[in-house]
Amino acid sequence: MRAFLWDGRGASVVTDHPDPVASDTMALVEVQLAGICSTDLQILQGYMDFRGVLGHEFVGVVLEGPPEWIGSRVSGEINFACHRCSFCARGQTRHCPNRTVMGILGSDGAFAQRVRVPWKNLHRIPDTVSDREAVFVEPLAAAFEADVQSRAYRGGRTLILGAGKLGLLCGQVLALRGDDVVVLCRHNEAMAKARAVGLEAVTMDDVGRNYALVVEATGHPDGLATAMQLVRPEGAIVQKTTIAARHEIDIAPLVIHEVSLIGSRCGPFAPAIEALAKGQVQVAPLLAAVLPLSEAARGIREASLPGALKIALDPSL
Repeated sequence: MRAFLWDGRGASVVTDHPDPVASDTMALVEVQLAGICSTDLQILQGYMDFRGVLGHEFVGVVLEGPPEWIGSRVSGEINFACHRCSFCARGQTRHCPNRTVMGILGSDGAFAQRVRVPWKNLHRIPDTVSDREAVFVEPLAAAFEADVQSRAYRGGRTLILGAGKLGLLCGQVLALRGDDVVVLCRHNEAMAKARAVGLEAVTMDDVGRNYALVVEATGHPDGLATAMQLVRPEGAIVQKTTIAARHEIDIAPLVIHEVSLIGSRCGPFAPAIEALAKGQVQVAPLLAAVLPLSEAARGIREASLPGALKIALDPSL
């Protein structure tokens, strides 16, 4: 089959990648669309030392698996847990020490015609949600995780650092629960993107250390330092950025000001799908283009540009 393969030195579309095979636990999904994520870009810089087919944001149709799933349009959770260890027994399957992660750690991803996913990880997509909306389910679920982790700060003043896809999804989710959300923007183009999804945009001149919650989604090493400057004492920072490069930071201000630092990764799919079905979150303004899988390299280049919106790949083209 066709797939976009990373070998540690370069990435290219191949036409002879082995077809994934379904099993008792694994369903075979035909990929309709797959989104390029900042994590994919970091993998190309050495993050996680991954080799294989990239991609973990997808919508597709089940070709093989349990009878009740065949023909269903689905998205899927990306952590493939063992379901045998103590972490899994506690319900912490996303942190299973034996897990693989689609397109990130030990399992091929969705930049391909077909992908193998545990059927327990699948979530049906309602007919009212288009493929171009459903490709946002996984990152939107990650945004809902910021909600789950910061409910002690619900309804307060919230600052989003990073006017990219994930930052704007987080902003919309936290606004849904009643937070007073603003997005810190460095230029007019970023401000326009924030306003396009109904969020208030501000510049550095407009902000001070008075935010109960700061969501750091800049994708840059200096993002956390900026968040520490702007969160109020006894507030919290939700850290979304992961980067390949090592960096150092002085954590003394966290201790002195009694600030909680919350690492945040994957999240719950059900509320993400429900929000899309109800039209509570706008994702259309965040999708820049849908490209054929054969143009994946172009997609990576465009997704790497400063301020880039979502680029999706269509394996059928």
